[in-house]
Amino acid sequence: MNKQLRLKEKIKEQYGKIALSGNTEACCMPSSDCCSTTDITFSPLTSSKAIGYDSEKLASIPESSILGVGCGNPTKFAHIKEGNTVVDLGSGAGIDVFLTANIVKETGKVIGIDMTENMLNKARENAKKHGYKNVEFRQGDIEENIPVEGDSVDVVISNCVINLTSNKVNTFKEIYRILKPNGDGRMVISDLVTSTEINEKSVSIENWCSCIDGALTKANYIDSIKRAGFTNVVILSEQPYMELDDNTENNKRQISSISISAVKQ
Repeated sequence: MNKQLRLKEKIKEQYGKIALSGNTEACCMPSSDCCSTTDITFSPLTSSKAIGYDSEKLASIPESSILGVGCGNPTKFAHIKEGNTVVDLGSGAGIDVFLTANIVKETGKVIGIDMTENMLNKARENAKKHGYKNVEFRQGDIEENIPVEGDSVDVVISNCVINLTSNKVNTFKEIYRILKPNGDGRMVISDLVTSTEINEKSVSIENWCSCIDGALTKANYIDSIKRAGFTNVVILSEQPYMELDDNTENNKRQISSISISAVKQ
């Protein structure tokens, strides 16, 4: 099994466990043991509020959809409208899908894409239990083939997921493919970027799965978006996320959380 496949299997394993546990161990949050060295731990709800989610809106969706594994709130910047078709990449247990479903209402549709079976099962259970009729959850590998028809989507959102992919340009090309053309389709994503990228030999699978070692610099992240064909690339927000000691003299990696938008012309 090559390294890319090992990465994907490890990602499925880790996030499958998070789905089953409800992330009670607070993994993949800024303060968690798997992502940082601080002794402070957050609950999924507290972590979600800390990265920009509104308490009142969180109270309007299934509590078990809130796992606290994001690094921002793309729905805050996406300007989603009633009747829109929206795709959420790496939809997890459904937090952003359900928040968006409340906005697009019955005339719109939200499609969540995830490659982890346990996450999909949890999200589908949440949708059925709480009566969501305008959502659908599909299994797919977002850097190979997003299972959505081309030129059909108003908005693509994603929260701290694209950094997990091995080929970011392919991922952005797939996003570009499914969006409506002529400036009608756009993506709004939250993700992590780094001050220094890790060379392939130094990559830790555990750190990659925790959204760290797969992160690009901001310049390379933006370049990957533009290489996929996008225009009007705009940084909507940026803030420090964590600092990592790489065990080399005077060398610390600064990890930042960004929200970014781009348009398909």
